[in-house]
Amino acid sequence: MSDAVHERIDGLVKSNEVVLFMKGVRDAPQCGFSARVVDVLDEYLPHYETIDVLSDPAIRQGIKDYASWPTIPQLYVKGEFVGGCDIILEMNQSGELSGVLGVERGEVKPPEVFVTDGAKAKLLEFNDGEPPVVRLEVASGWQYGMDFDEARDGDVTVEGDGWTIVMKPSAARKVDGLTIDFVEGPQGGGFKMDNPNEPPKVRALAPEQLKAWMDEGKSFELFDVRTPEEREKAHIEGARLLDDEAVAYIESLDKNQTVVFHCHHGMRSLRAAQRALEMGFTDVHNLVGGIDAWSQQVDTDVPRY
Repeated sequence: MSDAVHERIDGLVKSNEVVLFMKGVRDAPQCGFSARVVDVLDEYLPHYETIDVLSDPAIRQGIKDYASWPTIPQLYVKGEFVGGCDIILEMNQSGELSGVLGVERGEVKPPEVFVTDGAKAKLLEFNDGEPPVVRLEVASGWQYGMDFDEARDGDVTVEGDGWTIVMKPSAARKVDGLTIDFVEGPQGGGFKMDNPNEPPKVRALAPEQLKAWMDEGKSFELFDVRTPEEREKAHIEGARLLDDEAVAYIESLDKNQTVVFHCHHGMRSLRAAQRALEMGFTDVHNLVGGIDAWSQQVDTDVPRY
């Protein structure tokens, strides 16, 4: 580890009362271990710093050298290394974590949750007409799960008209104002969550929709994250190659500007789009299927490769 990286890490550790080096950010962990530690810390602290090691390779390796600890996440409190995921979970279970953080685990008030008539009807139907007790889970990446269950020790309970929802405190902190609906779609029906606490997500953009935006003159910026060699083979008119100049241009944009990313098939551009979210952009899209789908579905004059 270079002296410069050591100084950066040392500054982050010593300038923050509580700092977690993790994969992803607090609102959107990118691995299960980071998500578990965030869930625990959220039970104690309304505010703490998180550092996304995925966005900085030097920090990702450097933090392992800094603490002589091989895994991530890593928690530091008052400048001292506390431990990784397993240690934090054990300390939480034993009650030791409260002393390290210097705070008691906060009491969680039941959040306000709304269940539409359509969702209630489906829950009753699936539960043979009996008033349902539903366990609500919120995983990393704000992925939701529901299943019939019963209340357990430590659960937060929300009572409604003919339904009950139970959840862990970590989930309860994330769902105040949540509306649960049931909607029909081309592939059948399903429950839909409308959560005002959820951070912006990368939105999937179909090639036909991008073409419609172009035709109507919608204001957006389109970035091509492929290599210059790939771009010579095929490109979408109006797309800007994501080189150093384009990166500087992105940084100058208003964070409310609509930005779209594309690559060959959609995977590299998804990572770039996620990075844009981390930069603070709120309306971020990834072209589904990339330029290959564009060639097949919109403009067959664009070569496939």
